[in-house]
Amino acid sequence: MDARLDRQTWQSVVRRTGRECSPRVDPQVAWTRELIDRLGSLSYNQPITVADQTLENPAINIADQADRDLGFGSVVTGQSRQRLLNPDGSFNVQRTGLPVLSSLNLFHLVLTMSWRKFLLLVLLLYFTSNVVFGSVYASLGPDAIVDTTANPMTNYFVRCFFFSVQTFATIGYGTIHPSGILPNLLVTLESYYSLLANALITGVVFARFARPTAKIMFSDVAVIAPYHGIEGLMFRLVNGRSNQLIEVGIQVLFARFVNEDGRTVRRFDFLELERKRVTFLPLALTVVHPITDNSPLKGLSQNDLTATDAELLILITATDETFAQTVHTRSSYKPHEIRCGHKFVSIYNEVEDGEPISINIRKLSKIEPASKQLAAGN
Repeated sequence: MDARLDRQTWQSVVRRTGRECSPRVDPQVAWTRELIDRLGSLSYNQPITVADQTLENPAINIADQADRDLGFGSVVTGQSRQRLLNPDGSFNVQRTGLPVLSSLNLFHLVLTMSWRKFLLLVLLLYFTSNVVFGSVYASLGPDAIVDTTANPMTNYFVRCFFFSVQTFATIGYGTIHPSGILPNLLVTLESYYSLLANALITGVVFARFARPTAKIMFSDVAVIAPYHGIEGLMFRLVNGRSNQLIEVGIQVLFARFVNEDGRTVRRFDFLELERKRVTFLPLALTVVHPITDNSPLKGLSQNDLTATDAELLILITATDETFAQTVHTRSSYKPHEIRCGHKFVSIYNEVEDGEPISINIRKLSKIEPASKQLAAGN
């Protein structure tokens, strides 16, 4: 109920009660009656503010909600039915209206793209540069580039193209050389261009190798399986590289749509984990959220997860021992990627005495139906 009266309303009540009250009626009494009448006339169907919700529902705390805010904003979290986080950790959002020059960061682009795209981009730049300079050499006339080999190339453009390749890469066989002022000036320009291009490409390659990144492999699915007499939400992860990760921290948020006071809003809750942090990650790790009576997953079925458009948001932070720097990775699970009544198969290999412990990463996502009695006994 929005029972708030602004300053003008209060002053209006005072003025009206002061003018209209009878001389035999105390103005204070008349003012009080008028105020009660106005409060009684307020509609209970008016919109409820966040403050009113917090007062009427102690479970909703603004400070807690602020701590759970992921930065998407209330519009996206309250209206969007799309996945917030993609399985590869990228955010499922778009931004439009930015000027092209202000949003384009070439260094960040070449630093974050895949190696395949980067190598193809460098190859395209190399080939295009030599085609352009070769065409300019060819446009200077048939005597601009001289071939002194025993069998000179008959195709003049091909001769100019390969001369550009030799100049760009500072090879300089000497059998093909420029003749004249303009061709030599063009050679000077291409040498300056190739100097900058080679330096920039070398720097980007070094930066790509020196940038620490995490390659955490998550299981394709999460499961809700029996766990110590109750149920638990579980997913597995493993370090996809041979380097060592230390001080690994895990955070899991449970997002879903709920109906609060007639409005559909998205709620976020941090899930309590069996282990929020591990010191080392040499093998695989099964992250477990025990579904106790206080868990927001308590009593939810597979259909409930689908109906509320639930999503598990996962954030992993760790220290890369090689670079001594913090690395991050993200992922998420949607209802169709959560299997109720299943459990993960054992990922450990059978070893003989004296052999080191080993795991089979191919079994990272393999699951099987869970037997509640068997799991409780184990």
